[in-house]
Amino acid sequence: VMRLLIEGLRAKGRTIDALKPIISGWGEEPVEETDTGIILTAMGRPLDDTNIADISPWRFADALSPDMAARREGRAVDFDALIAFCRDRPNDADVQLIEGVGGVLVPLDDRHTVLDWLAALECPAVLVVGSYLGTISHTLTAAHVLRDSGVPLAAVIVSESEEEPVPSAETAATLARFLPGVAPHVLPRPLDAGTRRARSDDFIDALGL
Repeated sequence: VMRLLIEGLRAKGRTIDALKPIISGWGEEPVEETDTGIILTAMGRPLDDTNIADISPWRFADALSPDMAARREGRAVDFDALIAFCRDRPNDADVQLIEGVGGVLVPLDDRHTVLDWLAALECPAVLVVGSYLGTISHTLTAAHVLRDSGVPLAAVIVSESEEEPVPSAETAATLARFLPGVAPHVLPRPLDAGTRRARSDDFIDALGL
Protein backbone atom coordinates (compact mmCIF):
# COMPACT_ATOMS: atom_id res chain seq x y z
CA VAL A 1 0.00 0.00 0.00
CA MET A 2 2.85 2.40 0.79
CA ARG A 3 4.44 1.63 -2.55
CA LEU A 4 1.18 2.29 -4.40
CA LEU A 5 0.66 5.59 -2.60
CA ILE A 6 4.22 6.73 -3.27
CA GLU A 7 4.11 5.69 -6.93
CA GLY A 8 0.73 7.31 -7.49
CA LEU A 9 1.64 10.56 -5.78
CA ARG A 10 4.94 10.82 -7.65
CA ALA A 11 3.09 10.22 -10.93
CA LYS A 12 0.95 13.25 -10.06
CA GLY A 13 4.05 15.36 -9.51
CA ARG A 14 3.84 15.38 -5.72
CA THR A 15 6.89 15.21 -3.45
CA ILE A 16 6.82 12.63 -0.66
CA ASP A 17 8.63 12.03 2.59
CA ALA A 18 7.93 8.34 3.31
CA LEU A 19 9.23 6.76 6.51
CA LYS A 20 9.43 3.33 8.10
CA PRO A 21 10.98 4.46 11.40
CA ILE A 22 10.94 1.04 13.11
CA ILE A 23 11.53 -2.31 11.44
CA SER A 24 12.01 -5.74 13.03
CA GLY A 25 13.47 -8.81 11.39
CA TRP A 26 16.18 -6.70 9.77
CA GLY A 27 18.72 -8.87 7.98
CA GLU A 28 16.40 -11.84 7.43
CA GLU A 29 15.82 -10.99 3.75
CA PRO A 30 17.55 -8.94 1.05
CA VAL A 31 17.25 -5.20 1.63
CA GLU A 32 15.24 -4.69 -1.56
CA GLU A 33 12.56 -7.07 -0.24
CA THR A 34 12.14 -5.33 3.11
CA ASP A 35 9.54 -2.65 3.78
CA THR A 36 12.36 -0.11 4.00
CA GLY A 37 13.80 -1.23 0.66
CA ILE A 38 10.40 -1.19 -1.04
CA ILE A 39 9.75 2.37 0.17
CA LEU A 40 13.16 3.64 -0.94
CA THR A 41 12.79 2.00 -4.36
CA ALA A 42 9.34 3.55 -4.81
CA MET A 43 10.83 6.95 -4.01
CA GLY A 44 13.67 6.39 -6.48
CA ARG A 45 16.34 6.49 -3.78
CA PRO A 46 19.40 4.18 -3.70
CA LEU A 47 19.41 1.32 -1.19
CA ASP A 48 22.52 2.52 0.61
CA ASP A 49 23.30 2.85 4.32
CA THR A 50 22.62 6.60 4.39
CA ASN A 51 19.14 6.32 2.89
CA ILE A 52 18.26 3.27 4.98
CA ALA A 53 19.21 5.10 8.18
CA ASP A 54 17.35 8.20 6.99
CA ILE A 55 13.96 6.49 6.86
CA SER A 56 14.48 3.53 9.25
CA PRO A 57 16.76 4.50 12.15
CA TRP A 58 15.42 1.83 14.52
CA ARG A 59 16.28 -1.53 12.97
CA PHE A 60 16.22 -4.79 14.97
CA ALA A 61 17.31 -8.28 13.99
CA ASP A 62 14.56 -10.35 15.61
CA ALA A 63 11.13 -10.40 13.98
CA LEU A 64 9.36 -9.49 17.22
CA SER A 65 7.51 -6.51 18.62
CA PRO A 66 9.92 -3.57 18.88
CA ASP A 67 10.09 -3.66 22.67
CA MET A 68 11.13 -7.32 22.71
CA ALA A 69 13.40 -7.10 19.67
CA ALA A 70 15.18 -4.06 21.14
CA ARG A 71 15.54 -5.67 24.57
CA ARG A 72 17.34 -8.66 23.03
CA GLU A 73 19.96 -6.25 21.71
CA GLY A 74 20.27 -4.26 24.92
CA ARG A 75 18.53 -1.33 23.27
CA ALA A 76 15.24 0.52 23.49
CA VAL A 77 13.06 2.68 21.28
CA ASP A 78 13.26 6.23 22.64
CA PHE A 79 9.63 7.32 22.28
CA ASP A 80 10.34 11.05 22.47
CA ALA A 81 13.09 10.68 19.87
CA LEU A 82 10.70 8.71 17.63
CA ILE A 83 8.11 11.49 17.76
CA ALA A 84 10.75 14.14 17.08
CA PHE A 85 12.15 12.10 14.18
CA CYS A 86 8.75 11.99 12.49
CA ARG A 87 7.66 15.54 13.31
CA ASP A 88 10.80 17.61 12.88
CA ARG A 89 12.25 16.38 9.60
CA PRO A 90 13.83 19.21 7.57
CA ASN A 91 12.12 18.86 4.21
CA ASP A 92 9.55 20.58 2.04
CA ALA A 93 7.66 17.49 0.88
CA ASP A 94 4.00 17.86 -0.08
CA VAL A 95 2.99 14.68 1.73
CA GLN A 96 4.46 12.72 4.61
CA LEU A 97 3.64 9.02 4.87
CA ILE A 98 4.68 7.01 7.93
CA GLU A 99 4.44 3.23 7.99
CA GLY A 100 3.88 1.77 11.43
CA VAL A 101 4.99 -1.58 12.76
CA GLY A 102 2.59 -4.45 13.43
CA GLY A 103 -0.86 -3.58 14.75
CA VAL A 104 -2.42 -0.68 16.60
CA LEU A 105 -1.47 -1.93 20.07
CA VAL A 106 1.99 -3.34 19.34
CA PRO A 107 4.34 -2.28 22.17
CA LEU A 108 7.19 0.04 21.25
CA ASP A 109 8.82 0.18 24.69
CA ASP A 110 7.79 -0.54 28.27
CA ARG A 111 5.00 2.06 28.22
CA HIS A 112 4.06 3.07 24.70
CA THR A 113 2.28 1.37 21.79
CA VAL A 114 1.76 2.21 18.13
CA LEU A 115 -1.49 3.86 19.21
CA ASP A 116 0.45 6.28 21.45
CA TRP A 117 2.70 7.05 18.48
CA LEU A 118 -0.29 7.91 16.27
CA ALA A 119 -1.94 10.00 18.98
CA ALA A 120 1.25 11.94 19.69
CA LEU A 121 1.67 12.82 16.01
CA GLU A 122 -1.99 13.83 15.75
CA CYS A 123 -2.17 12.30 12.30
CA PRO A 124 -4.94 10.27 10.63
CA ALA A 125 -4.50 6.52 10.30
CA VAL A 126 -4.81 4.25 7.29
CA LEU A 127 -5.73 0.78 8.54
CA VAL A 128 -4.43 -1.96 6.24
CA VAL A 129 -5.95 -5.36 7.00
CA GLY A 130 -6.12 -8.83 5.49
CA SER A 131 -9.09 -10.86 4.27
CA TYR A 132 -8.32 -13.94 6.37
CA LEU A 133 -10.78 -15.65 8.72
CA GLY A 134 -11.14 -13.40 11.77
CA THR A 135 -10.20 -10.16 10.07
CA ILE A 136 -13.61 -8.56 10.58
CA SER A 137 -13.31 -8.76 14.38
CA HIS A 138 -9.66 -7.69 14.30
CA THR A 139 -10.40 -4.75 11.99
CA LEU A 140 -13.42 -3.45 13.88
CA THR A 141 -11.56 -3.77 17.19
CA ALA A 142 -8.64 -1.74 15.82
CA ALA A 143 -10.99 0.85 14.31
CA HIS A 144 -12.85 1.32 17.61
CA VAL A 145 -9.59 1.64 19.54
CA LEU A 146 -8.40 4.33 17.15
CA ARG A 147 -11.62 6.29 17.34
CA ASP A 148 -11.90 5.99 21.13
CA SER A 149 -8.39 7.43 21.34
CA GLY A 150 -9.23 10.36 19.08
CA VAL A 151 -7.16 9.14 16.12
CA PRO A 152 -9.04 9.83 12.86
CA LEU A 153 -9.49 6.79 10.64
CA ALA A 154 -8.81 8.04 7.12
CA ALA A 155 -9.25 4.76 5.28
CA VAL A 156 -9.45 0.99 5.59
CA ILE A 157 -7.75 -1.08 2.90
CA VAL A 158 -8.44 -4.81 2.68
CA SER A 159 -5.33 -6.40 1.20
CA GLU A 160 -6.32 -9.84 -0.07
CA SER A 161 -4.80 -12.67 1.95
CA GLU A 162 -3.44 -15.76 0.22
CA GLU A 163 -6.27 -17.73 1.81
CA GLU A 164 -9.66 -16.15 2.47
CA PRO A 165 -12.98 -17.75 3.50
CA VAL A 166 -15.07 -15.40 1.33
CA PRO A 167 -14.26 -12.92 -1.46
CA SER A 168 -12.52 -9.83 -0.10
CA ALA A 169 -15.22 -7.59 -1.57
CA GLU A 170 -17.74 -9.31 0.69
CA THR A 171 -15.49 -8.74 3.70
CA ALA A 172 -15.18 -5.07 2.74
CA ALA A 173 -18.96 -4.75 2.43
CA THR A 174 -19.46 -6.20 5.90
CA LEU A 175 -16.85 -3.87 7.37
CA ALA A 176 -18.54 -0.89 5.70
CA ARG A 177 -21.79 -1.59 7.57
CA PHE A 178 -19.99 -1.16 10.88
CA LEU A 179 -17.68 1.70 9.86
CA PRO A 180 -19.92 4.63 8.94
CA GLY A 181 -18.10 7.24 6.95
CA VAL A 182 -15.30 4.88 5.95
CA ALA A 183 -15.74 2.91 2.73
CA PRO A 184 -13.16 0.09 2.75
CA HIS A 185 -11.12 -0.43 -0.40
CA VAL A 186 -9.90 -3.79 -1.70
CA LEU A 187 -6.35 -4.43 -2.86
CA PRO A 188 -6.48 -7.61 -5.00
CA ARG A 189 -3.80 -10.27 -5.32
CA PRO A 190 -1.94 -10.44 -7.66
CA LEU A 191 -1.69 -6.91 -9.06
CA ASP A 192 -1.21 -6.21 -12.73
CA ALA A 193 0.02 -2.81 -13.95
CA GLY A 194 -3.43 -1.50 -14.78
CA THR A 195 -4.99 -2.54 -11.48
CA ARG A 196 -1.99 -1.16 -9.62
CA ARG A 197 -2.48 2.35 -11.06
CA ALA A 198 -6.26 2.25 -10.59
CA ARG A 199 -5.96 1.19 -6.94
CA SER A 200 -3.27 3.79 -6.37
CA ASP A 201 -5.58 6.52 -7.66
CA ASP A 202 -8.47 5.15 -5.55
CA PHE A 203 -6.41 5.23 -2.36
CA ILE A 204 -5.09 8.73 -3.05
CA ASP A 205 -8.63 9.99 -3.68
CA ALA A 206 -9.92 8.29 -0.53
CA LEU A 207 -7.24 10.02 1.54
CA GLY A 208 -7.85 13.38 -0.07
CA LEU A 209 -4.27 13.61 -1.28
